[in-house]
Amino acid sequence: MTRSFRRIGALGAATVAAVAFASAAPVAAAPAADGFEFTLYAKEVPAGQGGEETGRAPELGDSFAFADDLSRTKGGESVGRDGIGCTVVRTGNPADLLCVGNFVLNGGPGGQIAGQTLLSVDPTDDAPAAFDIAVTGGTGDFKDVRGYIRSTPDGDYSRLEFHLTR
Repeated sequence: MTRSFRRIGALGAATVAAVAFASAAPVAAAPAADGFEFTLYAKEVPAGQGGEETGRAPELGDSFAFADDLSRTKGGESVGRDGIGCTVVRTGNPADLLCVGNFVLNGGPGGQIAGQTLLSVDPTDDAPAAFDIAVTGGTGDFKDVRGYIRSTPDGDYSRLEFHLTR
């Protein structure tokens, strides 16, 4: 798979995410009706030696995984991490990726947020569009959360806007 195709599949990148707080002390998240909102930036962690890209078109059932470090600002101190796995469920134009990921958040509040999305992508488009990730639950301080995460490409980062309720 090409790097841009993998990047499009990012949940927060993925996927996916940590609360707007410093590593030890929380920073106020914007209060919402029965929840809260905050923004994080995801930067993909290099994959290492394995998983060389073949350059071939993705096929039904192909899958890939990736991870991001999460921070409150671009290049800022890490406040969490994510892990995302995507599988190609439809080929062609558009192609569909089923992506599932977890966002581990450090500090207070802490815990994990789970999310998933069916992402339609144009494999020829180098400028991916923003997309939403459904929040399906969480652990720790995020037990029983619902909502969505808006992922927007932002240079070498993904801007993740969390909209959570209980």
